[in-house]
Amino acid sequence: MANIAVVPAWLTPPADVNELLPQLWARTVGRDEAGALHVGGTAVGDLARTYGTPLYVVDELDFRSRAVAFRDAFADAFADLCGGADVYYASKAFIATGIARWIAEDGLHLDAASAGELDLGLRGGILPGRIALHGNNKSRAEISAALQAGVGRIVLDSLAEIDLVAEMARERGVVAPVMLRITVGVEAHTHSYIATAHEDQKFGLSLASGRAEAAVAKILARPELHLLGLHSHIGSQIFDMGGFEVSARRLLELHQKVERDHGVELPEIDLGGGYGVAYTSEDKPLQPVEIAGRLAEIVARECLVQGIAVPRVSVEPGRAIAAPSTFTLYEVGTTKEVELEGGTRRRYVSVDGGMSDNIRTALYDADYSATVASRASTATGVLSRVVGKHCESGDVVVRDEFLPEDTTAGDLLAVPGTGAYCRSMASNYNQVPRPAVVAVRDGAAKVLVRRETPEDLLALDAG
Repeated sequence: MANIAVVPAWLTPPADVNELLPQLWARTVGRDEAGALHVGGTAVGDLARTYGTPLYVVDELDFRSRAVAFRDAFADAFADLCGGADVYYASKAFIATGIARWIAEDGLHLDAASAGELDLGLRGGILPGRIALHGNNKSRAEISAALQAGVGRIVLDSLAEIDLVAEMARERGVVAPVMLRITVGVEAHTHSYIATAHEDQKFGLSLASGRAEAAVAKILARPELHLLGLHSHIGSQIFDMGGFEVSARRLLELHQKVERDHGVELPEIDLGGGYGVAYTSEDKPLQPVEIAGRLAEIVARECLVQGIAVPRVSVEPGRAIAAPSTFTLYEVGTTKEVELEGGTRRRYVSVDGGMSDNIRTALYDADYSATVASRASTATGVLSRVVGKHCESGDVVVRDEFLPEDTTAGDLLAVPGTGAYCRSMASNYNQVPRPAVVAVRDGAAKVLVRRETPEDLLALDAG
């Protein structure tokens, strides 16, 4: 029982170290008779032998089911208010051509934050008019690519960008559809690096300072720009709808003021994304139908108070679709016991990946869960820390988890919830090639992104 002293309050010693908590895993993940993990009808051992480890494993059915659930929930919730709502998949969570193809086939829009994400969306068959381009410092090349493609909206983030986009649109002889990102002053209850609507940060134009109103006037004065509406995004990994309520209220107050002061009824409003997902047993995420229903209530009430028609609503889930659909598969290498102060101890389990394939633990103090994936165990669970192979003391994948005492070299270890901001933020630290991404469905696996090789890295080395 000495371990218990260093166990976080939310982590409960399991009665069964083989248990899979449903809220943490993609829907087709389970264990076979021998206790080995399988997903989409395929054993993880077969995936490891065929594609190697580390490996991002995407449950295609889970990913697409979540995307459709958001699409349908928002369409239904807003049907009687404004004819429906548009769901933009936030591609920064993770994007590949195959993912973009799913998004196109399942009737979602795409939110791109760079020319690269825009290009992948187009290559995947998403119609340009269903793509939004974001970013706080878009280059001329990125703006040019968006105008060339004919994207449905460019989200403006500064006063200087208003002039830049207008001038580039004038040079092309087009009118650019734009939205204006507003900093609404809501402090999301999340890590400071992923809270984006308080005043002291880089995104958007401040409502409190009056810059947002000045930006609206500036856009309306430019005939090369068509202002579709106002945009807000208050952060990420949010479970409390209270922040969204305050944000929507402030955004709609400005929406009404634009109509009153300028005689312009803006057709749209974008409420962003940031919906939380379950990384550990502590997290209790809302379902899409709950989120959509609550936002519909908020928008309907605030529009009634303001005396305005309900504008077309759009939202931007990314993590909530991608993260739960994917787990990362590792192979265990060394293990060691470490004595801590007060006579407590922790077991370190080293795997063949680390912060190069999942930087979130080091960057955001993020918590994850893990399980031995290649077999069942009858051993007692011991407090463990899953760490990577990189030359960095902060190279931690899972800070706290109970893993079987007999976890040993050669075991496969699976970490759920890694579909968002893991492969998309992956690096080549220590010159380590990035892992492959494989989608599994109905007993078949297909590569979405192939594994990098040392030759790939050397190809960029001019020496």
